[in-house]
Amino acid sequence: MYSEKVMDHFMHPRNVGVIEDANGVGQVGNMKCGDIMKIYLKIENDVIVDVKFQTFGCAAAVATSSMATELIKGKSVQDALKLTNTAVVEALDELPPVKMHCSVLAEEAVKSALADYYRRQGIDPVPIVGCAGDCDVCHTDHGHGEENE
Repeated sequence: MYSEKVMDHFMHPRNVGVIEDANGVGQVGNMKCGDIMKIYLKIENDVIVDVKFQTFGCAAAVATSSMATELIKGKSVQDALKLTNTAVVEALDELPPVKMHCSVLAEEAVKSALADYYRRQGIDPVPIVGCAGDCDVCHTDHGHGEENE
């Protein structure tokens, strides 16, 4: 059963859409499990001034995407780098255990967008962001049980 906050973020997601002039875009997910998240960031003076998302997936995937964007909007890049799936779950008043992977994807989507932001500046993101799950070398599915294609 989903919490009221999960249902609210699913039924009324915040920050849905595309930022045409985004300076950080990240996408993670796996079509085999059915959850794909794309995060768009607009960063100015090291602050996330706007964030949008597009998610293909279940209610938990939409809710975790929505909450993750709410948690980083208006924050510094350094603060956004500290976002964890646990923080997303706590902000949503829990998720069913079978849906915890959605919170992991939300964290990875944010980190993927931040990695893209650094790449666009000519900075290697791996020492800063770590593995965002979005590179060509990363062929694991981060807990989904099947390899990415």
